[in-house]
Amino acid sequence: MSKTTRATQALAKAGVSFTVHTYDYDPHAERIGMQAAEALGEDPVRVFKTLMAELDGKPVCVVIPSDKEVSMKKLAAAFGGKSAAMMKPALAEKLTGFVVGGISPFGQKKQVPTAIEIAALDEDYVYINGGQRGLQVRLDPKDAQMASGAIAASIVA
Repeated sequence: MSKTTRATQALAKAGVSFTVHTYDYDPHAERIGMQAAEALGEDPVRVFKTLMAELDGKPVCVVIPSDKEVSMKKLAAAFGGKSAAMMKPALAEKLTGFVVGGISPFGQKKQVPTAIEIAALDEDYVYINGGQRGLQVRLDPKDAQMASGAIAASIVA
């Protein structure tokens, strides 16, 4: 597994300090984010999943703790939109250039508006997908917000 991806390159270019962590990705896991947390031996509140959604028909990226679900109503409100829905996996892959299970908010083919769960900023560090299945980056959540250009909002159900 390569530890250099578009996501890690984007973080390095942004001057963000991070460490790379690998784990055995299980494509059959019921909840991929929770499987990552378990494999890393970390509390799920610090292991974040990256989701792609559509807000009023336009793509947005969502970064939330692996043990939570996104509230579409709160997501729409965070961006001042009317309605949000999860993006179809094939469209998410085409838009981001990453495969599902390896989507990162960093280094996407086309940068889209991004929201990170505000509770992330209370943590000393978080893990976020590094652009490949089984690859996580550990970094300061404030650096994650800065590098992804994310707004911080209450977006979990």
